[in-house]
Amino acid sequence: MARVTMQTARTTQADPIAAAEDLLRQLEGREEPKLVTLFASRERDQHALNRAVRERLPKGTRLVGATTAGELDNRGIHSGSVVLGALFGDFEVGLGLGTGLSADAVNAGATAMRRAAQELGVRQSDLDARRYVGLVIDDGFRYKKEEFLLGILEKNQALMLVGGGAADHETNPERQSAQLHVDGEVTTDSVLVALFKTHAPWGALRSHWYQPLGERLTITRVDDSATRALEIDGKPAAQRYADMLGVAVDDLEFGKPRGFAAHPTALKVGREYFIRAPWKVLPDGSILFANLLEEGSELELMKAGDLAGLTRTFFQEELPRRVQKPQAALLFHCSGRMWYAHATETVPALADSLRHAPTAAGMNVYFEVYSGFHINTTLTVLAFGEN
Repeated sequence: MARVTMQTARTTQADPIAAAEDLLRQLEGREEPKLVTLFASRERDQHALNRAVRERLPKGTRLVGATTAGELDNRGIHSGSVVLGALFGDFEVGLGLGTGLSADAVNAGATAMRRAAQELGVRQSDLDARRYVGLVIDDGFRYKKEEFLLGILEKNQALMLVGGGAADHETNPERQSAQLHVDGEVTTDSVLVALFKTHAPWGALRSHWYQPLGERLTITRVDDSATRALEIDGKPAAQRYADMLGVAVDDLEFGKPRGFAAHPTALKVGREYFIRAPWKVLPDGSILFANLLEEGSELELMKAGDLAGLTRTFFQEELPRRVQKPQAALLFHCSGRMWYAHATETVPALADSLRHAPTAAGMNVYFEVYSGFHINTTLTVLAFGEN
């Protein structure tokens, strides 16, 4: 038999030492965890918190984590707290950190992956995608996911990846910042890879609340940064998008109930739809996307469903179907889902859906990673079970 289990703890203690002692006290009575995840609200002193937690963990326990825009466990979605997840069982883990994300994201990703594989004593090209899975956390405000993913998957494109960007409650882009925890180090402008090797059941999964409308649009002109759509279907981008939805251009901005959040776009890959949402209308009538764009690419127009209900169904039905006897889940929940939940007054129902998950720890993130793609408005999950 092989299994991976998790125990969680949460604290609202403000003092770093008191917080660490409160968290570790809640883990008493168990064997030593192999890996601990630490998801902490951004306003906390991350260095002091890391030091206090690291000093109280067994020397052999690895530590990863990040700042958040909200902390998740089975009791709901929290703010201003610290959520710890302690993983036990039949797995090995190797950690890798790549720095200098802004300067050379491809190399940062490649470095993180190489170091994680080296810790497990395996060449990247030899990673068996049935036994290895990668957890990825990055500094989300560097907007470098697509580049560092090229580096991570450079030598093994079959490897499954799941994760998201370290985040911040701050909404002013000029004041946003994020930090990552890797053992005793706290860093920014970085990406980390936690590479798991296990014979226990596992699944890299994703859940969103959209369905295709049966309409497509074509990105016909982009700017030099490849993040702004200047034209869609040969027409000014924002006006064309608004006309397709039957709303005014002012209604489009993400977070408004009839705009991009309710009707994003998606890239269809096989039978799956990977959400790649427009973000905001710019003064020149272009649309800023969260993802890189390519001229001539076709995207599916989507429509929103029941956010809380579909999340609950995901935990009750899809996750157990995909992962045998699920015991643990690491959750990377898009902050965009929270914006939409606030706009539609469905936050309590969304938070309640988490009680249907297996033992869970996670965070609200700044954009997500799933299967080598940078996506958004999605919940990505790394789940482990028992056979």
